[in-house]
Amino acid sequence: MLHRAESSHRQLRETGPSRTGLAGEALRLFHEDPANGWTPARVAAEIGVSRATLAECFRNAVGTPPMTYLTGWRLALAAGLPRRSDATLNAVARQVGYGSGFALSSAFERVYGISPQEHRAAAPAR
Repeated sequence: MLHRAESSHRQLRETGPSRTGLAGEALRLFHEDPANGWTPARVAAEIGVSRATLAECFRNAVGTPPMTYLTGWRLALAAGLPRRSDATLNAVARQVGYGSGFALSSAFERVYGISPQEHRAAAPAR
């Protein structure tokens, strides 16, 4: 399941930033600063549109609501960080926009079905 989710987010990552329009602007914000406390209202204000317009354009272009995409993006980043560093779970959480290691761990388990620690233990040694 983790591999499929990473693959899905990799595909969105590769196509997302090259898209034009509102969805592309939102993707740019998410990718440049995933740790920002983004809300639909903040993203819409940053782009200069209503929340409804943002939601509709983003869903049409990307296939998922903006905050769902952002959650997936943050978790995909978190899934890769422990493999590349010895960062603590709290440090990884802060880097990707979660307030604590507990919050990140809860979201990670909900989406991937395993804890970040289990994911780290299963990662190939480098």
